[in-house]
Amino acid sequence: MMQWIAMITMLIDHIGAVFFPHVVELRIIGRIAFPIYAFAVFIGYKHTRNVQKYIWRLFWIAVISQVPFMAAFNHFSLNVVWTLWSALLVLLALDKLPSKLISIPIAIGAGWVMEWSHMDYGMYGLLLVLLFRYFKGPVLLMAHVILNALYLMLHHSFLQMYSILATMGIAIAQYYQSGFRLKGPRWIWRYFYPVHLAIIAIIRWL
Repeated sequence: MMQWIAMITMLIDHIGAVFFPHVVELRIIGRIAFPIYAFAVFIGYKHTRNVQKYIWRLFWIAVISQVPFMAAFNHFSLNVVWTLWSALLVLLALDKLPSKLISIPIAIGAGWVMEWSHMDYGMYGLLLVLLFRYFKGPVLLMAHVILNALYLMLHHSFLQMYSILATMGIAIAQYYQSGFRLKGPRWIWRYFYPVHLAIIAIIRWL
């Protein structure tokens, strides 16, 4: 269920961003999508049987999404799959570290690279994935509120505050031990992002 909510709210967000930029309600709905994708990356990493295949799969989705992403939004930056891919690499690195003392410098360094390379959501995206790694329940919600407050101070945008609604749903699902299982063909979940961006780009340029 969560994956369908993520895809639909992301589609609404991107339609709003490209075709109806002044309809703020569409962007508010769209804030629900990214926390679900961030949580999905953590869950996918936690339960995958082959992390290398998972890394390569995300990498190629990021690659094939890049041109549709730039065409749809008419600007150059790295699409959000690069952010999720980078966060996945950080998760793997943190588990491979010989000492936990260097985990913070690793995360900060990776976040800086993500900001420098203009990945969508940047360090915010990485930190949100890490919140799902380390926290659950009310502590997770409070941590996300603090993260959103920092985002508000840095970017002067209140919209991201609405993303807490998705994290609230995830926290409730965790409390009731609901599994995050893909329902329906996996290719829809994997390739919805580049395909819907390509369609938006075609409509925009027509």
